[in-house]
Amino acid sequence: MAAGQALTAPPAAPPPIRDTTLFESSVRPLLFASCVSCHGKAQQAGDLRVDSRAALLKGGASGAVVVPGKGKDSLLLKRVLGHGGMPRMPLGFAPLTAEQTNALTRWIDAGAPWPEGKAAAKHWAYVAPKRAAVPKVKNAAWVRNPIDAFVLARLEKEGLTPAPEADRRTLARRLALDLTGLPPDPKDVETFVADTSPDAYEKLVDKYLASPHWGEHRGRYWLDAARYADTHGIHFDNYREMWSYRDWVVQAFNRNMPFDRFTTEQLAGDLLPKPTLEQRVATGFNRCNITTNEGGAIDEEYRVLYTRDRTETTAQVWLGSTAGCAVCHDHKFDPLSQKEFYSLAAFFNNTTQRPMDGNVKDTPPIVSVPMAADRPRFDALQGELAAARKGMEDRRAAAKPDFEKWRASADAAALAGKPPSSEGLRLHAPLAEGKGREVAVTVDGAETRVSATADPGWDAGAVALKSFQRKGSAAVAIPEAGDFEKDQAFSCAAWVKVGANANGAIVARMDEKSDYRGWDIWMEGGRVGSHVIHKWPEDSLKVVARTPLTAGKWHHVCLTYDGSAKQGGLKVYVDGVAQATEVKEDRLKSTIRTTVPFKVGQRSEGQGVEGASIQDLRLYGRALAPDEVKGLGATARIAYLAGRKDPALTAAESSELFGWWLGETDAPYRARVAKVAALEAEEREIRQRGTIAHVSQEMSEEAKAFILFRGEYDQRREAVTPATPAILPAMPANLPKNRLGLAKWLLLPDHPLTSRVTVNRFWQEIFGQGLVRTSGDFGVSGEMPSHPELLDWMAVEFRAKGWDVKRFFRMLVT
Repeated sequence: MAAGQALTAPPAAPPPIRDTTLFESSVRPLLFASCVSCHGKAQQAGDLRVDSRAALLKGGASGAVVVPGKGKDSLLLKRVLGHGGMPRMPLGFAPLTAEQTNALTRWIDAGAPWPEGKAAAKHWAYVAPKRAAVPKVKNAAWVRNPIDAFVLARLEKEGLTPAPEADRRTLARRLALDLTGLPPDPKDVETFVADTSPDAYEKLVDKYLASPHWGEHRGRYWLDAARYADTHGIHFDNYREMWSYRDWVVQAFNRNMPFDRFTTEQLAGDLLPKPTLEQRVATGFNRCNITTNEGGAIDEEYRVLYTRDRTETTAQVWLGSTAGCAVCHDHKFDPLSQKEFYSLAAFFNNTTQRPMDGNVKDTPPIVSVPMAADRPRFDALQGELAAARKGMEDRRAAAKPDFEKWRASADAAALAGKPPSSEGLRLHAPLAEGKGREVAVTVDGAETRVSATADPGWDAGAVALKSFQRKGSAAVAIPEAGDFEKDQAFSCAAWVKVGANANGAIVARMDEKSDYRGWDIWMEGGRVGSHVIHKWPEDSLKVVARTPLTAGKWHHVCLTYDGSAKQGGLKVYVDGVAQATEVKEDRLKSTIRTTVPFKVGQRSEGQGVEGASIQDLRLYGRALAPDEVKGLGATARIAYLAGRKDPALTAAESSELFGWWLGETDAPYRARVAKVAALEAEEREIRQRGTIAHVSQEMSEEAKAFILFRGEYDQRREAVTPATPAILPAMPANLPKNRLGLAKWLLLPDHPLTSRVTVNRFWQEIFGQGLVRTSGDFGVSGEMPSHPELLDWMAVEFRAKGWDVKRFFRMLVT
């Protein structure tokens, strides 16, 4: 209880208390709220501690402060009353009330009983609630449900009578605001006023509970507790697409999802057997923490901060606990050690989420969430895609005999001149003439010749004898090529050879003078990347491969883009292998079309890679599949493998040749590939119309954490595994030591906090303050419940009746 809080006056001249009831209900909360901050374990002003009976009897610099049996003679009472001109305690706070000083006096007069050691009673909040008997009242006609009986019993005890019932219009307004957060529709009010049936009020309650605004209103409170936000929170505070989780919360309340399931899916929906999309979206609760990508930020420091945030939030929401006070040391007031805090944190220390958010809105792990109208087709597509992919694999298995026949008669010389797949080919520039400035190109099936600006030079080629080489300002402009929109899929591939730490464009259709609008294949420190830009950098995509090319060596490079306007749709391949990339930007929203020509060797005005050699450039109006990308650069090697009549190809070589044959020559397989591609395109369109959800994902290794000295991320001490605090019921051995096990532990029948904390929060939502006013602190320094029997009755009732939220609120308001 806070210093200076007014309490109801006690009966005159009460008898001395010989047990610990007064201590537990009034004295302990008073000492810990008003005194321990200055006279506790961490700080001992005047060498005095008041957090145990032994410390009080020992006293401080001025001697003993409590004389058992003699309240008025005890220094503690004299200091809180300011006798003899002494500074009144507690310093800096309002004086204690007469009720509080009276409680201290009665307690000391009774011998200052304070159970300690094995005889110590648990703090009330750590004892499982028991259903109290519904009290008998004098005015039984006033009672409509058991809650009324508890409230009326207290009123009658205090000699008070209930206020008269409000008029119907006032009732309707109060009810609408309580259950929907909105004023009532005037038509509903008039209907209620005119309704003479005995259940008129109950019908209005049910109407508002069935309103979609019910879930919005309840969700508003929950999202505050979940620290929901649509931005990252730190550094640039970028937009973060979290509203799929918000919608899940609102819909869960509107569907009246039982609170135990509501708890489990948010904390651990991803760990349920075969989790649904909705169950994964629910785990956005764990992803509402603030994130950063600020330069100079340290990964491990923020990994620790994110874990701490999730631990403190979970403890606050379900345990009503200030667990964060144990980050640096044992909790000063509550029975929670620093080791127990980090053991609890271990449940949340096993996520695949990276500490740095990359300054992108879609920070993995994420899942696509289709629009509601698209959900049936999206769900059906998953089965169709699985079947189509199985069809590909079935044909792969069945085609082996046909492949062996082909291999026996394959003509290696003919294969060396065979062009790769031409479906969707928009531009082909062999760049293999080996002389002059004119270059032969094919654009949309029409052959033409274009002139290079300046002398391009020629270099030994990868496939043919010569290749284009950029020297000085040498470049080839092809105005008709590469004019794509942000929602159009395309691919660009070429053989390239660059020097060490190469920087600049290999090819581009990009207007440097118009905020770099367009796209390119880009070299950055020898690494292949790409930009897709409307306006740099705030409306753009950029990815860069993590591994550089080998300087002076020919590599086949390919960029594929699926038209999604998301970084995940922009892929970089080197020598047929998809590269791990760094995401530099992921904020594309607008058009990328530009009037400047497509250029080989540079952007519109320059910025090319000096000395870069380029050959066999191909541009497609679709996103090539991985096997197709591999085939583009494989012609020479395939001819070599096919020409080896010795059957002793390695398994890898045989698989490589078989994969090429399937993709290039086997019509049944190619038809199956086309079907998969069409289904994937349809799925991609649905994803683009929808949103994404930030979700939880567990790493494969066993969860653990470290006790951190003074809470510092780089001061690791003992390693700890997931465990729950000893003051609370033990976690059953059959529960997994992960977030799913933690959720089930919170819902144990004998858990003292989850149901109490929840019904208290619901009470607060309706009546403005909880029966425990410190709704986020049920610990020793929090306030005692004003109606403990009622709180426990509601906690047991809520759990016993299936954690039914609407039923509980119906009971609160009727």
